[in-house]
Amino acid sequence: MSKLVKMKTVLVTGYAKAPQGSSMFELYKTSGIVMEIDTETNLIVNAEFTFVTELARDFLRRVIVGYDLSQGIDGLVQRIEDYYYTPSTNSVIMAVKAAYKRYMEKMRQSQTTH
Repeated sequence: MSKLVKMKTVLVTGYAKAPQGSSMFELYKTSGIVMEIDTETNLIVNAEFTFVTELARDFLRRVIVGYDLSQGIDGLVQRIEDYYYTPSTNSVIMAVKAAYKRYMEKMRQSQTTH
């Protein structure tokens, strides 16, 4: 039987209500993000969103991948606001903040239990 290798990344999700009248709302009702985060560096290494188009998913992935969450959430929010101009911008930011909060809570818990 093989030994499982300890992973250095975690998967974190966040959700917020999608703006009414948007295609995102019609299909999903929520704006969702899934982020893969390197727990050693706090860098976002991959991300996926509940967007209707592949272009929007790919674009926002490029906006946030590489961001260092140990710098706090404000810089990431500013980056999204600087590059992402859509009706769902606020919803996306809320989802990102929810995922960030979940990640930070889990990291604090793991530090106190180890």
